[in-house]
Amino acid sequence: MKKIILSLFMVLTITSSFAQKKIVSQAKNKALMETPDFAGARELINQALKDSTTANLAETWYVAGLIGNKENESLYNKAILGQKFDADVKGKAILESYDYFLKAIKLDSVPDKKGRVRPKYSKDIISNIKEYYTTQQNLVAYGAHLFEQKDYKAANKAFDVFLEIPKLPFVKNEIPMDSTYNMIMYYDAIACTNAKLHDEAIKLYESLKDKDYETKAVYQLLYEEYVSKKDTVNFVKTLKQGFEKFPSEAWFLQNLINYFIYTKQVPEALDYLGKAIEREPTMAQYRYVKGNLDESQGNLDEARASFEKALELDPTLADAYAGVGRLYYNKAVKMLDEANNIKDIKKYNAAQKAAEDVFKESLPFFQKATKLSPKEIEFKRTLKTLYYRLKMDKEFEAVSKEIDAM
Repeated sequence: MKKIILSLFMVLTITSSFAQKKIVSQAKNKALMETPDFAGARELINQALKDSTTANLAETWYVAGLIGNKENESLYNKAILGQKFDADVKGKAILESYDYFLKAIKLDSVPDKKGRVRPKYSKDIISNIKEYYTTQQNLVAYGAHLFEQKDYKAANKAFDVFLEIPKLPFVKNEIPMDSTYNMIMYYDAIACTNAKLHDEAIKLYESLKDKDYETKAVYQLLYEEYVSKKDTVNFVKTLKQGFEKFPSEAWFLQNLINYFIYTKQVPEALDYLGKAIEREPTMAQYRYVKGNLDESQGNLDEARASFEKALELDPTLADAYAGVGRLYYNKAVKMLDEANNIKDIKKYNAAQKAAEDVFKESLPFFQKATKLSPKEIEFKRTLKTLYYRLKMDKEFEAVSKEIDAM
């Protein structure tokens, strides 16, 4: 009796196994038909993926990957013919297929009972995965689509897969990590920044620092990431490295000095700036930065000398004109404050007139700055205030309209 029951159990098991394998074949056929039924194919393969008799077979996972692969292929054909296609469906098919293929190739490499590895699907899987990387209409296009849609987390996922492929054990050294690779890494990092995935962004920017792709921007964005995490040690380190790498780019020095000033490390700021000027004596931006630093310390004569030296080196430096104008403007404001304490009406009027004359001295510098940098709204706002104080109604109305338009 026991033998009969055991035999019956074995028959049922074999029958069940055969049925599930048949489902895998049916799913494959639906994906490969002239008019594919991808939804039907997925419905069938999902049954096989959950069934114990087929869940650990390389063929099951290969077919699961093949379904997404063929759907992507059909939509790719529409794309190259200029026909409408759903970019989201196409991209999701690639990512789905990729995940299934990774599982399939792992199972395809399992030794048989005799310890032999005889892969049946790996060659085709590797070819398809390489195509996801090398064909621009695949992962690159999908990541770019998501980026444009501002779905930055999803873009990060698509770009991450692209960056992972050349490092896969079965692909390694066969695909060069060239300038396109670096470009995708850069946009992946920006996607992470926009998605507030700061740790992932930092990792990518750090990897990009020596890749010779948008290097200046990489250092600047990396600095911003460390600032967002309040990682003072690393943001200062990044500014110093950026300054060493780009000695003619004042952005790094400006932010470094701002940090020194904010943390009351003025001697360090002056020391760093002195070294920068010694290294690049004709760099107008550094003289402008020194003017700002002198001004912040109340050394107004030195500040003016620095701004004027900056203009001597670069007569088109709008910020330096604004710097000189600001010295006059602030001086006039201080004179007005002092005038308000004068009781004698004649002396008060004389003090008011003297302040007005200093405001007039400020005016041409802000006019020049605005002319050189017409998109800088702060220059225009100061001009608007000056025109108002000096009762220059026509000019006031004109600059007001410009500011409103901005």
